[in-house]
Parts: sequence; C-alpha cells; structure tokens
Amino acid sequence: MDGNETPEQSADGYWLMRGGTVLAAAEVATKLGERSKGLLGRSHFDGALVLRHTRGVHSMGMRFPIDVAFLDRDLVVVDLTHLPPWRMTIPRMRARSVLEASAGAFERWDLRVGDKLELRCGR
Repeated sequence: MDGNETPEQSADGYWLMRGGTVLAAAEVATKLGERSKGLLGRSHFDGALVLRHTRGVHSMGMRFPIDVAFLDRDLVVVDLTHLPPWRMTIPRMRARSVLEASAGAFERWDLRVGDKLELRCGR
C-alpha cells in the first residue's frame, strides 16, 4: 500500500517498511475513534501505529514515552520528535499521517527525516 491508498481495515496485519526492509508490525487507525485513542490505555507497545489524517498528537494519560514521526501524503518522514507522557505536539502542516512507536524504536530502526516508508498488508 502506498501513501495515497487507505486501508479497508484498521486492524493488525500490516508491515511498516523502508526500502524493502521490514521495520515493524503495524496497526493503521483510520476511524476517528481509533485515531483519538491512539496508544492510550496500553502499558507498552511493540510495533508501529499509523494515525491517518492526523497532523499532531498528544500523550495525555500515556503510561510510556513515544517516538512520533510526521508523514506526508506519500509516507515520507517530514519531522521526528520524542514525546514524554502528558505532552502534546505542535501540528505539522505538511503532515497527513502520524507514526507512533515506543520511545527508542526510531533509533533502532535508524529512522530519519526524508525516509520513504511503505505499509504492506501482511495477511
């Protein structure tokens, strides 16, 4: 799936990839309720959560810090930040989606501004 397509389902079953390499299992949140909840209520998270049609996020009520990547419509990383609990980001005007992962994931994945990501259905 490229950056212009919307998944028909918003459950598990995707791979977050860069240049043919799998970075993590991914969930895609497309519905308002899913995007609003994000990672809230989870005590940890292994993988990636893509929030479609989102330009900014918060970590109010989060139990752990997260890494946040802002993606354009082609899933190119336009900005990266680290978000401790009880903080919020400033919306990025170029962003069309947000990628969330547990703090430290982006360093392990060597994720950088300018990286072109891809979501592939794993089912």
